[in-house]
Amino acid sequence: MLLFSALVAGSFSLGGMVANEIAPLALNAVRFVIAAVVVGMVAMITTGIPRSAFAAPWRYGVLGGLFMIYFVLMFEGLKTAPPVSPAAVFTLVPAMAGVFGWFLLRQRMTPRMALALGIGGAGALWVIFRADVTALMAFDIGRGEVIFFFGCIAHAVYTPLVRVLNRGESAVVFAFGTLVAGALLLLLIGARDIAATEWSNLRPLVWVTIIYVSIFASSITFVLVQFATLRLPSAKVMAYTYLVPSWVIGWEAGLGNGLPPSMVGAGIALTVVALWLLLRDDEVA
Repeated sequence: MLLFSALVAGSFSLGGMVANEIAPLALNAVRFVIAAVVVGMVAMITTGIPRSAFAAPWRYGVLGGLFMIYFVLMFEGLKTAPPVSPAAVFTLVPAMAGVFGWFLLRQRMTPRMALALGIGGAGALWVIFRADVTALMAFDIGRGEVIFFFGCIAHAVYTPLVRVLNRGESAVVFAFGTLVAGALLLLLIGARDIAATEWSNLRPLVWVTIIYVSIFASSITFVLVQFATLRLPSAKVMAYTYLVPSWVIGWEAGLGNGLPPSMVGAGIALTVVALWLLLRDDEVA
């Protein structure tokens, strides 16, 4: 999940740079197709894809649909919101995942987990607003943030639902089924945007972003989150998203947008404390 958070953060920074150059449905259709091919090849080489994995294919449709909603709304939100703002919204996912985890799996949230989620949320907000209390108090939710919030709801539902719908398939095989279903849905729903996109005229950065989100922020992260979800409570899995804002700032700095004030180190420290509390909380299975 540490690797998951770092890879996800890259999609915010890169996505924000190209969100207005290609329709979200078209970009994500290509993304899901590439990711499905990559994960499918990995599955064939490693565990294989047993016939039993195709039982009740509606399961993949549900999961693929939820992740499709998340990714499409993410890029739609990035059209008007800077990368760090959606990262702030993304930190709401752990708490929402905990709620859905209780409804779907009756996973209890212990006092320590609740404390950790609160500390992590506070640390993430401190990082997001670059240790500027005035900026935090004057926070005004924009259109892009609202759009992405609904995508985060889909992500939060997806997390516990993986465990509910999994019937013993490996993480790689289950991710492959989810990606194939998501790709089919996007190809169907986004057919008009795909046809209208002038693919040969897209600048190189758009293709770099597509490849990155296809392989690193889709293929790899799909497997990582499903592997973790089958072994950890939903809220604990998604708690690692508290590190995403910190990673986003690192990505932004690497892309030449400068470093935030040194005071944000306090926020990063809080997210580390939150993760430490969650990793020590072994009472929830």
